[in-house]
Parts: sequence; C-alpha cells; structure tokens
Amino acid sequence: MVRWAVIAAIITLALMIFSIIDCSRTAENNIRSLPKWAWLVIIIFVPAIGSIAWIIAGRPKGNGRGRRKRKIVPPDDNPDFLGKL
Repeated sequence: MVRWAVIAAIITLALMIFSIIDCSRTAENNIRSLPKWAWLVIIIFVPAIGSIAWIIAGRPKGNGRGRRKRKIVPPDDNPDFLGKL
C-alpha cells in the first residue's frame, strides 16, 4: 500500500514540476482561461488537480497533429530540376 502512495506522490510531483515549467515558459498572451500568475498559484497549491487543469484548459492549443508530409515531386515534374538541365 505504501508503495502505491510513493508512486502516486512521485507522479504528482513530476506532473507538478512539468506544469510549473511549462506555464512559466509560455507567453502570457498564449495562455488560455486565466492569467499566468493564477495558473501558477493553482498548480502550486493544488498540485494534482491544478496540473491536470493546466494541461486541459490553460496550455495553448497546438497547430495541428504534427508536421505535414512533404510532397515528393519526381524529377521529371520538378521545374527546378528541369531548369538545371
């Protein structure tokens, strides 16, 4: 039983540290819902709930699912390649 409590405490601490660093490095105008100082107070005083709330409601939204795949153009259709010939 104690082992699970220690594991939960370590996970909560890691999540709290991640959230504090992420919040403090995020630009003020990109933070959603609350000002930066309010998010930091919530994360520090209510670690588990505050960290999860920051990830769900405070972090800026990403620009999509990741990098776009680059369209590969065969050499005979590539105008740059054909111009070098």
